[in-house]
Amino acid sequence: MSAAPPVLALHGDEGERLSFAGVTIVVRVTSEASGGAFSLFEEVPPLLDTPLHVHRDQDELFYVLEGKHVYRVGDEEYAVGPGGLVFAPRGIPHSQRRVVSGEGRQLVVTTPGGFEGFFRELAAAEEAGTIGRDAYAAASARFGITWL
Repeated sequence: MSAAPPVLALHGDEGERLSFAGVTIVVRVTSEASGGAFSLFEEVPPLLDTPLHVHRDQDELFYVLEGKHVYRVGDEEYAVGPGGLVFAPRGIPHSQRRVVSGEGRQLVVTTPGGFEGFFRELAAAEEAGTIGRDAYAAASARFGITWL
């Protein structure tokens, strides 16, 4: 039996900040911190909408903190405000948009953990000055994302 991961406690302004292409993601719980069970990150304004895509390896749960968001999962759309959530199972196409462009905040849980690596790769590309279509394609391939 493996040892349980250590207890993690963060203040509201703590977490790993990753920025790329005008987006900021704050990683609140890494895969390592959860023993691989999940990752938790916060998307903070300004936000970009996320086009239709499929995850091969991760389920995603979106929990709205601020603003109104519209999620498409499969063939259905769900308009969700603060306190609402939407679950998008792996293998099901999904997208998200904000009712007011660029506004809103949400927490996103991915399971199993590790998806924060996608954002780390894009942040590293931004820092290196190589962010662009090729960087997105490479990170997407590594993390099992197909853009539709």
